Amino acid sequence: MKDVFGKALLDYYHENHFEDIVTWTNISDKDILPLLYLFRSFSEMPKLEKEALRLCKGTILDVGCGSGSHSLWLQNKGFNVKAIDRSRGAIEVAQQRGVLNTELKSLLDETDTFDTILLLMNGTGIFQEVSQVSKYLRHLKSLLRPNGQILMDSSDISYMYSDGFEAEIKSESRYYGELDYYISYKGEEEVPMKWLYLDFETLKTACLTLGLRCEKVLDGKHFDYLARLS
Repeated sequence: MKDVFGKALLDYYHENHFEDIVTWTNISDKDILPLLYLFRSFSEMPKLEKEALRLCKGTILDVGCGSGSHSLWLQNKGFNVKAIDRSRGAIEVAQQRGVLNTELKSLLDETDTFDTILLLMNGTGIFQEVSQVSKYLRHLKSLLRPNGQILMDSSDISYMYSDGFEAEIKSESRYYGELDYYISYKGEEEVPMKWLYLDFETLKTACLTLGLRCEKVLDGKHFDYLARLS
């Protein structure tokens, strides 16, 4: 990983010359991800994120913390938060913004236990493929303390396909939410990554097979949802 994302966060935070991040997928055109959005305050967050933060309890793990916006809000509310990310630049920025407990690591390398685990901004994305969902959920379950919870959001992206959606999906060899995701910054492209958008019913079915309760907390404005696993 070139850590293009981390370089962008560092540039923005230190007020160096920066450009917004460009993102696209194998089924969508290029789009702009404003760096300012990645440093948003609580009042600027979408309602799903606000609700997830309000539901947090106990000791918290913030997975894919980015610049640390969620962790900082929780920390300022008095919570004990651990923030992890695979981006070295993101961890540096989170530390410099004041997040007290950070670590450069992937979710599957985490071994501590928590009362709340947060996976926001399409938290199911890190599962990569439907075939990996059970592995990640099983690991998440192992990190939960008694009466713990996992709060994650995702979207059902079937709306992004044509009117002949069913026929188009059947012709594909993979689940329709499995995307190839690309980002670039200042003309430098990151290594392409797999990214999973998971519809709620598929997530719920996967949870049930592992003894996890899955409830939908809230629907967003655009086919997105917040789920609570326990």
